Amino acid sequence: MAAQTFSFRSYVAHPTHGPLPGILLLLTISTGVVDATSILGLGRVFVANMTGNIVFIGFALAGAPGFSLLGSITALAAFLVGAAVGGMMIGRTSHRARLLRNGLVFQVVCATLATCVAAVGGGGTAAQVAILATIALALGVQNAVVRSLAVPDLTTTVLTLTLTGIAADLRSGEIATALRRLTAVLAMLVGALAGAVLVLQEGVVAGLIAVVALFVVALVGAALASRSTRPWTARRR
Repeated sequence: MAAQTFSFRSYVAHPTHGPLPGILLLLTISTGVVDATSILGLGRVFVANMTGNIVFIGFALAGAPGFSLLGSITALAAFLVGAAVGGMMIGRTSHRARLLRNGLVFQVVCATLATCVAAVGGGGTAAQVAILATIALALGVQNAVVRSLAVPDLTTTVLTLTLTGIAADLRSGEIATALRRLTAVLAMLVGALAGAVLVLQEGVVAGLIAVVALFVVALVGAALASRSTRPWTARRR
């Protein structure tokens, strides 16, 4: 078997997935920014990582200080609604890039609304809950869409299996696969670092503006890719 080689060109012109890996890598960065913003600026709530959010709900129910039961439950409920919306989008097109484009249009609208609420609504509980709900709705759509795209090692939100794969497959010698997974991990780390710096230095609005910007760039990429009729665009049933 020929050894696989890793190339960053595969993120923009992958033979099986076209430019989707590059766009999903950008969304992985945005996830880091999103969760940095929600954890540090919106009451210690995850809006992208629902595993962490379930744990936080448990902490809040136990009476642990600093955790928002209302915020966590709101984010969870909105995420599930968003995932359902994403599921409806999946049934409307079999073109993978168009599906991603449609999801990103929804995400840009949600993130923009959340930014507006943060800018004019102050730091009250009602504003925080509204922001959490709107962003979690967007991330629910993202997760449903990305799950349907089925690009290996690029879930954009969950890294547990990615990290497991890096360690568990060390003996296989598949360097290209390990580097692809490591790139996803680093993308999330970069996003979290950038988001944390923005929120700590400039506030929640700055973090949300960064999220909007990343979503818009991803949307442009998906819109350009949606014109393609190459075999990678067909979603596997």
